[in-house]
Amino acid sequence: MDAPKSKQLRRSYGFDEVAIVPGDVTINPDQTDMGLQIGDLNIAIPVLAAAMDAITDVNFTILMSKMGGLAVLNLEGVQTRYDNPQEILAQIAQAPQMEVTRLLQKIYSQPIKEDLVGERIQAIKKAGAICAVAVAPANTKRLASVVAEAKADILVVQSTVTTAHHTSKSYHGLVFSELVKSVSMPVVVGNCVSCSACLELMHTGISGILVGVGPGAACTSREVLGIGVPQITATIDCAAARDQYFKEYGRYVAIITDGGIRKGGDMCKAFVAGADAVMLGSVFAQTKEAPGLGYEWGMSQPHAALPRGTRIQVGTTGTLEQILFGPTSVTDGSQNLLGALRTVMGVCGASTIKEMHQAEMVIAPAITSEGKSWQLAQH
Repeated sequence: MDAPKSKQLRRSYGFDEVAIVPGDVTINPDQTDMGLQIGDLNIAIPVLAAAMDAITDVNFTILMSKMGGLAVLNLEGVQTRYDNPQEILAQIAQAPQMEVTRLLQKIYSQPIKEDLVGERIQAIKKAGAICAVAVAPANTKRLASVVAEAKADILVVQSTVTTAHHTSKSYHGLVFSELVKSVSMPVVVGNCVSCSACLELMHTGISGILVGVGPGAACTSREVLGIGVPQITATIDCAAARDQYFKEYGRYVAIITDGGIRKGGDMCKAFVAGADAVMLGSVFAQTKEAPGLGYEWGMSQPHAALPRGTRIQVGTTGTLEQILFGPTSVTDGSQNLLGALRTVMGVCGASTIKEMHQAEMVIAPAITSEGKSWQLAQH
């Protein structure tokens, strides 16, 4: 009698387990092109700020846009529930750790005000900035028309896990193909981590996909729910879906690695794994311009029944300009991220991000510790 087949597991990899191999040809970093395209929009640098209340408000969005990047405003957070979001953010930052989850549940239980949704978007647009906004699937139908009327530039539909097919006996779920046709702007959805789910999402006509389940510094979904795939493997798998879809249909859908990136090296590895852009959270929460006052918290933490995420103190390490372009005041790779990216593109001989996708990567679990005994002893 043949032995029954058992479930087979494959190895997956995170940022600390791989390394980028320098290319056989190098180019001048100043001659590299890092541009990102989402739909018909051209964005100068391939970096997005996460749709988290501690990171992105109207002012941060405007500043990020002026620097060539893109910040995503959370339309289900304090910015659209309160006329005085700064006061609410200060309460969250000052709350004792044992009380903060209960406080967040109370704060986020207040209703979303549609008039504030329009006001926040219009304030960003009046400043001449690109306006990207995020909603959860449950509120997308309700808020999509408000977002379109206020003339936002990009609509992001985001949840812990997003698929093209959602089964429910109680309601007609969100259908992305219908949404794409109903709004005159690019639609980005997330999050997903598998090739098959990513490919199905692309068939709905969306313009970008966020990759990552649970890697964020303030996210605890991996501990609470046990779900997720390390970001290098998740990005490789979703990039494979993008390439297959482009080969078959000739339409390019941006892959955005979302979460788990702490420093320039992580970011560069995401691009070699196949990302077209990255979305950063805790890195930007540390900027002087971030509204979280040196804190960050998971956006699922206010869940009434199953809170996920935790408030963490990240401190304030520099300005947004320092984080993106330097000059750096630290040696841990958490500042001048674009300088790091240009340098790696140069040593890999990649003049564009798409050429970075072709760079070699190796499994290297000792990459951050090899020969670093003195550095490790000082931490």
